[in-house]
Amino acid sequence: MQLTQIHIYPIKSLGGISLQEAVVEPRGLRYDRRWMLVDAEGRFMSQREIPEMALLRTAITPTFLEVFHKDRPDDRLQIPLEIQPDAYPKIMVEVWSDRCAARLLEEHLHAWFSRVLQQPLRLVYMPDTTRRRADGRYAPAGQVVSFADGFPFLLIGEASLADLNSRLEQTVPMDRFRPNLVFAGADAFEEDQWTDFTIQDQPFRCVKPCARCVMITADQETAARHAEPLKTLATYRKKGNKVLFGQNVIWLGKKNAMIRVGDRMAQSAR
Repeated sequence: MQLTQIHIYPIKSLGGISLQEAVVEPRGLRYDRRWMLVDAEGRFMSQREIPEMALLRTAITPTFLEVFHKDRPDDRLQIPLEIQPDAYPKIMVEVWSDRCAARLLEEHLHAWFSRVLQQPLRLVYMPDTTRRRADGRYAPAGQVVSFADGFPFLLIGEASLADLNSRLEQTVPMDRFRPNLVFAGADAFEEDQWTDFTIQDQPFRCVKPCARCVMITADQETAARHAEPLKTLATYRKKGNKVLFGQNVIWLGKKNAMIRVGDRMAQSAR
């Protein structure tokens, strides 16, 4: 088995970036979901409420995170990659049932997102000092996470998507599911049986299947919503009242490490 794709999503629920290599950190891949859009009360906003967020693309330069609308690439926002948290006011934000501290960034950034997405929004950043805990029912004590829904990494096998697409009239790309790590060389849904696995020499652990929602019905190129693929997934990937696709993952390493597309992977079954 080998790692075939690496993706980060610097601003939660905006377009992702495909990488050839990435730095692994305890709360996720470097720059993954460290920024987030919130409403006036500090609640996170996502494609569930604003499907058009899918049309905002991101890119990383040596000094900036850049954001632009896919249809208007010249209208480009630049956000410094290196942020001094003490320079910005602290606010409490909500991600699902979690409340954690974030830093409220500059007004001109809020204004750009509010104009492009046509509703009042604010941009916040998670500094290293914020310790948002991963769900202790599944992750070991002390595991932290970025603004991701619940866990630092999401893993999906190429064969699992191929199995789903074999059941659809119109196939869907991997970006519907917003994984961080994609791999090849295993059977469909083999990752469901994994616990500990490695990418090269880096130790990871699958802790919980990923429950999917209406967000996977949004076409990431048009923001249009359709019944699929959630409708078909529900016919054979439903457990209780949840539709499962992909595995939530934590990293068990101690020091920041590098992973690369093409790295070998190995796993041990439950």
